[in-house]
Amino acid sequence: MPQGRLPAPGALRRERRALVRTREERIRDLGGLMLEMYRRDRFRQDLLVEQCLEVVAIEERLREIDSTLEATVTARRQGLGVRCQCGAPILWGSHFCANCGRPVGQEPIVSCPNCGNALAADARFCPSCGATAPEEPQAGSEAPADENQGDAEAEAQRSGDPREP
Repeated sequence: MPQGRLPAPGALRRERRALVRTREERIRDLGGLMLEMYRRDRFRQDLLVEQCLEVVAIEERLREIDSTLEATVTARRQGLGVRCQCGAPILWGSHFCANCGRPVGQEPIVSCPNCGNALAADARFCPSCGATAPEEPQAGSEAPADENQGDAEAEAQRSGDPREP
């Protein structure tokens, strides 16, 4: 596993279940061993200590798994699972919440100059207040090669000038 990367929660849970079963079997065996030693009135402390050390080692590994599992789940909730105010997960690269439409990040991509509401990039009007959306050309959009030429054409059409561009 690469350094800094947390293991998958599913693998941790499977390992934990297997260890819990093993621990239960060892404790059952330890109890049976104690009962047999009592019946025979022959206690072997070294054998009991060995069995107890195995159970303690399993319990230590269970604690490690529990803390790793908790850290993994917490990291997934915080790091990868950035959430909107409405609680929906935000996918990487999204500009708006897919559930409620709120803008993601510090500032909205396009906002209404009148009310400040977030707008879709291709919106012509604000759905909240009805104001005209800003017509600033976006990076990569097609704009006239000469801005004055585009203005002259628009002025000619408004004044009724029959000149063709």
